[in-house]
Amino acid sequence: MKKIDSFCVNHLTLEPGIYLSRRDVTPSGDVISTYDIRLTRPNREDALDPRALHAMEHLVATYLRNHPEWASKVVYWGPMGCLTGNYLILQGDREPAELVGLMTEAMEFVAEFDGEIPGATPRDCGNYSFMDLDKARKAARRFLETLTNITPDNLNYPA
Repeated sequence: MKKIDSFCVNHLTLEPGIYLSRRDVTPSGDVISTYDIRLTRPNREDALDPRALHAMEHLVATYLRNHPEWASKVVYWGPMGCLTGNYLILQGDREPAELVGLMTEAMEFVAEFDGEIPGATPRDCGNYSFMDLDKARKAARRFLETLTNITPDNLNYPA
């Protein structure tokens, strides 16, 4: 079997950032873009706590799906299985640099969030108590440092 593209990325040199993972065209001609929102340095830093990623999933998904400009373009936001980041799937064809502002807003929302996590109830979530808001806030603050100092190396996959 052919190795899928995301397994061809050099994770030994990958830095936190926003990367275009793939761009697909549906049979109806719509463009769907998948972005790798990488929060850690894979294989060189600890993976994120799954409870933190779960809390971040709820918060960022809620933020994005309520965003006045982007809500209608959001297809999906969710954690990577390797626990080093999240995938953002959007309708349309945008370069990663165009998402820096949106991701900054979303991470600021997580970093400053105080209160009940949206959807964190037994009725609304299959594992509602498996969340750590403090660790999610910490991960968001750390990623904000990357976004504040973004370079082309944080927007283009390494060779």
